[in-house]
Amino acid sequence: MEDNNAKELIKKYNLGTCTPEEKILVESWYLNESLINEDTLAQPNYQAAKDEIWKGIALKRNIKVKKISLLPRVAAAAVIIIAAGIAFYSYNVQHKQITNQTQVAVHTIKPGGNKATLTLADGRKINLEDADNGELAEQAGIRITKASNGSVIYNISKTISVTQGKLGAYNTIETPLGGQYQVSLPDGTNVWLNAASSLRYPIEFSGRERKVELRGEGYFEVAHNKEKPFIVVSAGQTVEVLGTHFNMNTYNDEPEARTTLLEGSVSVSNRSNVKMLKPGQQALLTRDNDIKVSTADIDQAMAWKNGDFTFEGVPLKTIMRQVCRWYNVEVVYQGSIADVEFGGSISRTKNINEVLKVLEMTQGVHFELTGRRILVTK
Repeated sequence: MEDNNAKELIKKYNLGTCTPEEKILVESWYLNESLINEDTLAQPNYQAAKDEIWKGIALKRNIKVKKISLLPRVAAAAVIIIAAGIAFYSYNVQHKQITNQTQVAVHTIKPGGNKATLTLADGRKINLEDADNGELAEQAGIRITKASNGSVIYNISKTISVTQGKLGAYNTIETPLGGQYQVSLPDGTNVWLNAASSLRYPIEFSGRERKVELRGEGYFEVAHNKEKPFIVVSAGQTVEVLGTHFNMNTYNDEPEARTTLLEGSVSVSNRSNVKMLKPGQQALLTRDNDIKVSTADIDQAMAWKNGDFTFEGVPLKTIMRQVCRWYNVEVVYQGSIADVEFGGSISRTKNINEVLKVLEMTQGVHFELTGRRILVTK
């Protein structure tokens, strides 16, 4: 096949006018790594081919493309594969093989979802994934219900005085690896918990402040109350607000605790420092207990809550920590893996194989998935 014909086939793929055979030809390259030696690849026009092929496949697979960069040898390999007409002669066999491989990949490890355990003040535990929608429990005049969207909502009964109940009683909601959950607190504050996180909070904010304890990562939309500041204690720091939107990432395996402000203002403090944040800023609590304020990457900080993995100049090991939490897997690095920075974005609703494939295509690393273990090699 002539090079012009190859370009025409790419164009047809992006327009959605390919025949089933032609689609298999293009997507077989995407789903199966090229075995062609990079020394044999022709360099002319690979950049244009790279852009066109990736855009087409990304659109069909709900992958954001603006930050993705493919290796030149992979894009050139795609042109050669298309130009040579490989796979046309054995379409039926390849179609079955690709279909089977795709089915295996899709069902290997599914993404996380709404999973959490609610521990009540009396010690009772409720598996929120299995619980039916509706009322879960009542504590001291507080009705706890599970909404149709999977969130937990606390409502104060108008007919019962909570001061007659158990003051100082705390509930805890905890997400496992591969879980996330939303809770609406008695004051109207909404909290979204990422995987492997927990929130401890009183069943009623009856004092002069609204204090909660966070482990892991959570996004807060705090109900405004100038008489009662909202306080989050986590990882040796205290974040105090009156009413605002912010994200806190305080996982123990991260190099620093990160607070990112979207709206309003917050005070971030520890025993030796106090910093005020403005919208668009972040506070980093380092291992030596210093608090540093800098401009935040809001898209990156909020990606998990918006259902995405988003990276811009992020080291591989940082990315893999997020992947491990969301898919409940472990990662092992073989040999010397350079701290290469990655850029890209993909939906967290994808199975793990598609996420790893995107990472493989952006830098020279390889992932081997066995059970729930990922081996990373060069």
